[in-house]
Amino acid sequence: MRVDLFDFDLPDDNIALRPANPRDSARLLVVKPGNHPELADHVVRDLVDFLQPGDALVFNDTKVIPAQLEGIRHREGAGGQQVSATLHMRTEPDVWKAFAKPGKRIKIGDRIEFGQSDANTCLLGSLMATVEEKGEGGEVTLRFDLSGPALDEAIMGSGHIPLPPYIAAKRPEDEQDRKDYQTIYAREEGAVAAPTAGLHFTPDLSARLDAAGIERHFVTLHVGAGTFLPVKADDTDDHKMHLEIGHVSAKTAKALNDVKARGGRIVCVGTTSLRLIESAASDDGRVHAWSDATGIFITPGYRFKAVDLLMTNFHLPKSTLMMLVSAFAGLETMQRAYAHAIDTGYRFYSYGDSSLLHRMPR
Repeated sequence: MRVDLFDFDLPDDNIALRPANPRDSARLLVVKPGNHPELADHVVRDLVDFLQPGDALVFNDTKVIPAQLEGIRHREGAGGQQVSATLHMRTEPDVWKAFAKPGKRIKIGDRIEFGQSDANTCLLGSLMATVEEKGEGGEVTLRFDLSGPALDEAIMGSGHIPLPPYIAAKRPEDEQDRKDYQTIYAREEGAVAAPTAGLHFTPDLSARLDAAGIERHFVTLHVGAGTFLPVKADDTDDHKMHLEIGHVSAKTAKALNDVKARGGRIVCVGTTSLRLIESAASDDGRVHAWSDATGIFITPGYRFKAVDLLMTNFHLPKSTLMMLVSAFAGLETMQRAYAHAIDTGYRFYSYGDSSLLHRMPR
């Protein structure tokens, strides 16, 4: 499909730079596809009213790490150069894939000392890595001198939260972001971007869901920095997704299959949990235990196997996530929904408002 089909104009005023407070006071656009799509304006705390006893919410419990590292590149015969690297997928206890800037000047064999300023003054303790591989689009493979928990601790000390570019371009990251850019149920460290639909949940909303007989289950997909990358191809067939590591336990898979067998619905909170559940599901709709890297790319025409509803924020023009929601609820439906959201002042992107999408009938 042509990528420009998923384009739209968004005024800067619609981009949220801070989340709603309290989190569940954010707006919620309920979208029901059809010949005449239904669009209804609500707030996130109304979510319980649109679910039924026996339905199951699926959350991504990944935890954002301070994966943005600043350092100095060292090379024999050349002076130090400032380097910025955003870690996006761990492949070994001491190896991360990362997006580096300036990517064109980095070479295999370069040593990078993170935790150093451009004045070569130690910030929070240095962390050394060697560039082992170099790919396209500034992607590099870094092998660190530290490994395992020691490396985790060093990254926590040297790194900072990699805010999405559309926020970072307008203001610097601060201490409040370490709280705001994390779900209340985050527990499995490894993401470099938050599963942002989950940012709207509060202890009060969770308690109300429990009281209403709505199940809550957790999967883990470590969101990578690839989620921020624009689609540069003109056709969706020419775009390649970056891999992300995910896990669905046997216990969670069984629970979700039991929900479907009883007539309940699987409601994914966020595109990350949806992509993981669809990766773990077979064509008959059963969810299986799963632990692997997924690069699933969902565009219109995809036949959904397990997920019935999707709660998700409003996404970037021409992004893979805009394509995913268009596959789920229908391209024309989402075009109408986004036009309505822009016209009525919904807040977009990571810190913005949310939507509850019903799946388009097959």
